[in-house]
Amino acid sequence: MSKNDWIDLRSDTVTHPSSEMLAAMAAAEVGDDVYGDDPAVNRLQDYAAELFGYEAGMFAPSGTQTNLIALMTHCGRGDEYLVGQEAHTYKYEGGGAAVLGSIQPQPIANQPDGSIALGDIEAYIKPDDMHFARTRLLALENTIGGRVLPRDYLAAATQLAHAKGLATHLDGARICNAAVKQGISLADAVAGFDTVSVCLSKGLGAPVGSVLLGPKAFIEQGKRWRKMLGGGMRQAGVIAAAGQYALEHNVQRLLEDHDNAAALAHGLAQVAQLTVSAPQTNIFWLDVPAAACEPLRRALARERIRATVGPRMRLVTHLDVSRADVARTVDVFTNFFADWRE
Repeated sequence: MSKNDWIDLRSDTVTHPSSEMLAAMAAAEVGDDVYGDDPAVNRLQDYAAELFGYEAGMFAPSGTQTNLIALMTHCGRGDEYLVGQEAHTYKYEGGGAAVLGSIQPQPIANQPDGSIALGDIEAYIKPDDMHFARTRLLALENTIGGRVLPRDYLAAATQLAHAKGLATHLDGARICNAAVKQGISLADAVAGFDTVSVCLSKGLGAPVGSVLLGPKAFIEQGKRWRKMLGGGMRQAGVIAAAGQYALEHNVQRLLEDHDNAAALAHGLAQVAQLTVSAPQTNIFWLDVPAAACEPLRRALARERIRATVGPRMRLVTHLDVSRADVARTVDVFTNFFADWRE
């Protein structure tokens, strides 16, 4: 059973820090990070930058903030960035680029595999004309909805963007899942991107925080936006130590989450009333009969299983979901639909 006797399949943001991570947090040496004096924050930023192959890093409270800082540093007022319709920076971050950065998003349809067609990227780059916003940036996401973007596609997309004079940013909230799935280094997984945002509080299990990685001058400029956006934290080493532990200990173990997602999807696929997608990483989707959603929600709650129930339902495995939790969840779904009648 997972922490607090609940099985929580809503997201990989719901994880609890392990006793080892808590010990690392308690032992953190701290200072004032706004002054650049926090040893644990500095260590995390340097470690992450080296791990992913960048010059510098910046620790911030959330991936929403690191993405926004990246957009505001790459783009000026009235500029535009190209982004997928399904992308987190466009769809799930409150319109921050437009509202706070005066940056116009140019959304483009995602392909079934999560990519944006190269032809669409090229077609949406605006000409140098005063009637148009200036296209400055291509922003991609990996993984996106649990799907891993192919390496050859990422190479082609970033090469196209650079050839057209655009910068490239990766929302790498779950880039470690992608790297582990593909069996490549973290540096190889972000190749071609000028900047990347890496979330530490999803599958990696830290309680809070993301890092933005890129050239040193870019990161220094980004720190001004971080301060303006309220992300200048003080003795932040307490939480930076959790992120450090996560990067050092919780990357390769993501394979367990992928395996558990595959096992959960396989078990649920045996339920005739469900249509289940095959997961690539730790996220997958299933279609549930609309009439079953409310009684299913109640049944799961009675069995102390948390899930966002709907006709199109996402399930996510993480370090607090064990193989026993997977088996129990399959049993609860199976028993529910064995008795359910529309």
